[in-house]
Amino acid sequence: MEIFVKPPSKPNVEFTMGDEVFHDADDFDIASVGLEPLTVLLDDASQGERLDKVLSMRLPQFSRARLQQWIEEGWVLVDGKPAKIRTIVLGGESVSVEPQAAEHDQAFGPEPIALDIVFEDASLIIVNKPAGLVVHPAAGNWSGTLLNGLLNHCPQLQGVPRAGIVHRLDKDTSGLLVVAKTLMAQTDLVRQLQQRSVNRQYLALVWGQPVSSGRIEAAIGRHPRERTRMAISRSPQAKMAITHYQKVASGQIDGRTVTLLRCQLETGRTHQIRVHLQSLGFPIVGDFVYGKSHLASVFPRQALHAEQLGLVHPLSSNHCEWHAHLPLDMANLLQQAAITL
Repeated sequence: MEIFVKPPSKPNVEFTMGDEVFHDADDFDIASVGLEPLTVLLDDASQGERLDKVLSMRLPQFSRARLQQWIEEGWVLVDGKPAKIRTIVLGGESVSVEPQAAEHDQAFGPEPIALDIVFEDASLIIVNKPAGLVVHPAAGNWSGTLLNGLLNHCPQLQGVPRAGIVHRLDKDTSGLLVVAKTLMAQTDLVRQLQQRSVNRQYLALVWGQPVSSGRIEAAIGRHPRERTRMAISRSPQAKMAITHYQKVASGQIDGRTVTLLRCQLETGRTHQIRVHLQSLGFPIVGDFVYGKSHLASVFPRQALHAEQLGLVHPLSSNHCEWHAHLPLDMANLLQQAAITL
């Protein structure tokens, strides 16, 4: 889980989440730019430069990558003829650009998505997120996210940064997630997450049999070669991460030992539990990214569920706690392993 504090009105290449910086895979254009046809007259000062470079300077509201895509797709004409990315400007040309809408232009809009709402009042929404639901729009998932469903369910979230989302769960992790309905509530929840006072407990089924309990303290950063993955790291950019775990029960799947662990987060780094448990040699069952590839077919997702969430209510100051039962797929997996809670 990570903390979001930058509003959705202006997506950027990186945004702050608590004390972390999250990097989106794609670059973004300035929000709400017009898509009317444009004409650009090139002067002699542009002579000798590549067309895509000149257009990116003359049309800063669009990213260079997006302009290159339009050139390749034939939406840019030079003196009435289709342009090429590497066209060298001679000076005096008339360039017409017909902007095209991108998927992410409408990413932060309401969509009718069914939500399992465990609790809701004037300040908070507690959602039991199913596996497979992406929390926040990003490259490859510009629609159909929890954020889109929240905006449909509660239109007032349009006025709250990131539609009130203050922490995330991975796409294929199920369980509890808190959403703030007001800016005051969001500010308070961000503070609680930064102070590590929010209680977040998970159930994880791992390969192997760890000792009965333990504390993992190891910094996590981007993988040095595979930027979509995280890894234990000594890089100055890596962030300290702390996970506590306790053995619940052990069983077997296809003759191999598996163990159900109850994990508690002290920090909330990207993929924290998955990376920490894998670093001990006990990857989560079904984890295609950090798990055992030859055993990936046993379960179609990482067997990780956020079962408990506890926090101080931003308005009443009362301690509140919510629990979410295991989803059916994980319950069936435990039954296959002869493990009972």
